[in-house]
Amino acid sequence: MAGWQDPRPTALLILADGTVIEGFGLGAEGSAVGEVCFNTAMTGYQEILTDPSYAGQIITFTFPHIGNVGVNDEDIETVNMAAASGVRGCVVKTDITDPSNYRATRHFDQWLRARGIIGIAGVDTRALTGLIREKGMPNAVIVHDKSGTFDQAKLLSEAKAWPGLEGMDLAKDVTTGQTYGWDETSWVWGEGYGRQEKPKHHVVAVDYGIKRNILRLLADHGCRVTVLPATATGEEILAHKPDGIFLSNGPGDPAATGEYAVPAIRQVIDSGKPVFGICLGHQMLGLALGGTTKKMHQGHHGANHPVKDLTTGKVEITSMNHGFAVDTSTLPDSVEETHVSLFDGSNCGLRLKDKPVFSVQYHPEASPGPRDSRYLFERFVDLMDADKK
Repeated sequence: MAGWQDPRPTALLILADGTVIEGFGLGAEGSAVGEVCFNTAMTGYQEILTDPSYAGQIITFTFPHIGNVGVNDEDIETVNMAAASGVRGCVVKTDITDPSNYRATRHFDQWLRARGIIGIAGVDTRALTGLIREKGMPNAVIVHDKSGTFDQAKLLSEAKAWPGLEGMDLAKDVTTGQTYGWDETSWVWGEGYGRQEKPKHHVVAVDYGIKRNILRLLADHGCRVTVLPATATGEEILAHKPDGIFLSNGPGDPAATGEYAVPAIRQVIDSGKPVFGICLGHQMLGLALGGTTKKMHQGHHGANHPVKDLTTGKVEITSMNHGFAVDTSTLPDSVEETHVSLFDGSNCGLRLKDKPVFSVQYHPEASPGPRDSRYLFERFVDLMDADKK
């Protein structure tokens, strides 16, 4: 009688240190190289996988049940559909089940294939998360081949050869190719998305990898939004005569994108107009104000991160996705730190003391995540109201 034989792996995750993790492939076939991070959110996997801030990364989901509610055409965060989101792959623990949600229009596996995202299931994601916490976010190759045939030596060399996210300007890969207007408002149960028909303010948003829900919340708060590419100059931004300027989230190394973005940011700061930044926009604002940024050990990725607002003393639970942070010790006295992470004390917000300029490291628009921080959009509107008086 033949002995027991385990199913042959159809996917591998090969870390640059030589660690080989076996599993079963899902989504697209092929291979991709990227930085492995872990995300602790319990919901919103579709929004996470379409967030352009994850460009160049392979996402390990710590929540075991990913794909169980399927996908739909509404919960997509990337605006630039031609560039997709830039995410390199996803790692999950359990096999994907059939969709179990009234909004689902497609199976998660089919959706991954259609978007060209490689996945691996059957992984001990708790052990992988522990490894990342101990050693930092590794470079790796994720590969899916139904035949189960892999050239591991070649794949390992690819993982070792990849330079990593430091020094990479990825905003140029996910930004819009042209200027466009936005007036869509937030989703309402039973109604879907609406339109902002009576805007009070005009905001120019610079797209370094902007999320749809940011644009929707700006529209919710009475803004007509004009979106410009990441490479927009200060002159081009101000030529639209905005009431305020928004600096968006995005992927990659802020110092690399800052080579062309920081001069434009400095020019809009000098204009005296209100400025609001999120995530990569926050980091590059820090650079524009004279500070520096640094690579984090494991980054912050999830929808349950506690942050303290130093101006009010309140604690908010936030959605985060970043692998770089502003080094507050390098900021000049004209800049005030406004928010800090209660996990590790890293900077999560700043403001300019003498101008209407502020930013946060986390995602107040969430999607997925809590709504604790949406007051920041009101702060931005209040600054524009005051500037008009």
